[in-house]
Amino acid sequence: QVQLVESGGGLVQAGGSLRLSCAASGRTFSSSAMGWFRQAPGKEREFVAAISWSGGTTYYSDSVKGRFTISRDNAKNTVYLQMNSLEPEDTAVYYCAADLSYTTVRSGTPRYWGQGTQVTVSS
Repeated sequence: QVQLVESGGGLVQAGGSLRLSCAASGRTFSSSAMGWFRQAPGKEREFVAAISWSGGTTYYSDSVKGRFTISRDNAKNTVYLQMNSLEPEDTAVYYCAADLSYTTVRSGTPRYWGQGTQVTVSS
């Protein structure tokens, strides 16, 4: 199995930046596609970004494209989400997710989920 633990969330002013990390463990990590999702209070969980197991393919939601960057370091068993030009609308709990299928992660139905980390953007 794959175990996921997010970190790096916090409070930031609008226009600022945060870098989220997702530490993964388990023998299947190197073969797993990864993704980030977020959920604001009273809202459904939404897709943010996805990356293939090799890191060669990425996909972003329109709302974060050009501002957020997903990357991974398989040697460190870690996936990152660099968030720049943050807006109050980005406030949410951010979740790391993983699955053996890239298309499954991109479509929003990955098998494994982390516990989430809170990101709050003040105006």
